[in-house]
Amino acid sequence: MGVDVTLVRVEQRGSGPRRRRASQVDTILDLHDKFARLCESSTLPTLSRVDPYGTLILTSSEMDQFISEIEVECMRIEDPAVQNFLKNTLRLARECQKEEAMQLRLDGD
Repeated sequence: MGVDVTLVRVEQRGSGPRRRRASQVDTILDLHDKFARLCESSTLPTLSRVDPYGTLILTSSEMDQFISEIEVECMRIEDPAVQNFLKNTLRLARECQKEEAMQLRLDGD
Protein backbone atom coordinates (compact mmCIF):
# COMPACT_ATOMS: atom_id res chain seq x y z
CA MET A 1 0.00 0.00 0.00
CA GLY A 2 2.99 2.33 -0.33
CA VAL A 3 2.90 5.52 -2.37
CA ASP A 4 5.98 5.92 -4.55
CA VAL A 5 6.99 9.36 -5.84
CA THR A 6 8.25 9.56 -9.43
CA LEU A 7 9.56 12.58 -11.31
CA VAL A 8 8.64 12.29 -15.00
CA ARG A 9 9.60 14.39 -18.02
CA VAL A 10 6.82 14.55 -20.60
CA GLU A 11 7.60 15.29 -24.23
CA GLN A 12 4.75 16.16 -26.58
CA ARG A 13 5.63 16.09 -30.26
CA GLY A 14 2.61 17.22 -32.20
CA SER A 15 -0.95 17.31 -30.94
CA GLY A 16 -1.84 13.61 -30.87
CA PRO A 17 -1.72 11.58 -27.65
CA ARG A 18 0.29 8.86 -29.42
CA ARG A 19 3.11 11.35 -29.89
CA ARG A 20 3.38 11.92 -26.15
CA ARG A 21 6.39 10.33 -24.44
CA ALA A 22 7.02 10.17 -20.70
CA SER A 23 10.43 9.31 -19.33
CA GLN A 24 11.18 8.58 -15.69
CA VAL A 25 13.81 10.87 -14.19
CA ASP A 26 13.91 9.68 -10.56
CA THR A 27 11.83 7.62 -8.10
CA ILE A 28 11.53 7.37 -4.34
CA LEU A 29 10.02 4.12 -3.08
CA ASP A 30 7.71 4.03 -0.06
CA LEU A 31 8.85 0.57 1.01
CA HIS A 32 7.32 0.65 4.49
CA ASP A 33 4.04 2.43 3.60
CA LYS A 34 4.86 5.36 5.88
CA PHE A 35 4.22 8.06 3.28
CA ALA A 36 0.94 6.38 2.34
CA ARG A 37 -0.18 6.46 5.99
CA LEU A 38 0.90 10.08 6.35
CA CYS A 39 -1.18 11.05 3.30
CA GLU A 40 -4.22 9.09 4.49
CA SER A 41 -4.26 10.95 7.80
CA SER A 42 -3.40 14.36 6.33
CA THR A 43 -5.87 17.25 6.33
CA LEU A 44 -3.74 19.24 3.87
CA PRO A 45 -5.44 19.67 0.47
CA THR A 46 -2.92 18.07 -1.87
CA LEU A 47 -1.69 15.31 0.43
CA SER A 48 -5.25 14.32 1.29
CA ARG A 49 -5.90 13.74 -2.45
CA VAL A 50 -3.22 11.03 -2.61
CA ASP A 51 -4.81 7.64 -3.27
CA PRO A 52 -2.88 4.67 -1.81
CA TYR A 53 -4.39 2.47 -4.55
CA GLY A 54 -4.24 4.86 -7.52
CA THR A 55 -2.11 7.54 -9.15
CA LEU A 56 -2.15 11.29 -8.56
CA ILE A 57 -0.34 13.32 -11.21
CA LEU A 58 0.83 16.78 -10.20
CA THR A 59 2.11 19.31 -12.72
CA SER A 60 4.82 21.90 -12.24
CA SER A 61 2.15 24.55 -11.61
CA GLU A 62 0.90 22.58 -8.57
CA MET A 63 4.32 22.33 -6.95
CA ASP A 64 4.10 25.50 -4.81
CA GLN A 65 1.18 24.05 -2.84
CA PHE A 66 2.67 20.55 -2.70
CA ILE A 67 6.06 21.82 -1.53
CA SER A 68 4.49 23.92 1.23
CA GLU A 69 2.53 20.89 2.46
CA ILE A 70 5.59 18.63 2.46
CA GLU A 71 7.53 21.31 4.38
CA VAL A 72 4.75 21.44 7.01
CA GLU A 73 4.91 17.66 7.40
CA CYS A 74 8.73 17.74 7.60
CA MET A 75 8.52 20.02 10.63
CA ARG A 76 5.83 17.90 12.27
CA ILE A 77 7.20 14.38 11.73
CA GLU A 78 9.90 13.01 14.03
CA ASP A 79 10.53 9.60 12.41
CA PRO A 80 13.94 9.85 10.65
CA ALA A 81 12.92 7.46 7.86
CA VAL A 82 9.82 9.52 7.03
CA GLN A 83 11.81 12.76 7.28
CA ASN A 84 14.34 11.37 4.80
CA PHE A 85 11.53 10.33 2.44
CA LEU A 86 9.95 13.80 2.67
CA LYS A 87 13.28 15.55 2.06
CA ASN A 88 13.85 13.45 -1.06
CA THR A 89 10.28 14.18 -2.16
CA LEU A 90 10.99 17.90 -1.72
CA ARG A 91 14.07 17.53 -3.92
CA LEU A 92 11.97 15.97 -6.71
CA ALA A 93 9.19 18.54 -6.26
CA ARG A 94 11.65 21.40 -6.63
CA GLU A 95 13.03 19.82 -9.81
CA CYS A 96 9.48 19.48 -11.12
CA GLN A 97 8.76 23.11 -10.28
CA LYS A 98 11.59 24.31 -12.53
CA GLU A 99 10.26 22.88 -15.80
CA GLU A 100 6.79 22.93 -17.29
CA ALA A 101 7.46 19.59 -19.01
CA MET A 102 7.84 17.82 -15.65
CA GLN A 103 5.25 15.94 -13.61
CA LEU A 104 5.34 14.38 -10.18
CA ARG A 105 3.44 11.10 -10.01
CA LEU A 106 2.34 9.70 -6.69
CA ASP A 107 1.69 6.02 -7.40
CA GLY A 108 -0.13 3.83 -4.92
CA ASP A 109 -0.18 0.05 -5.08
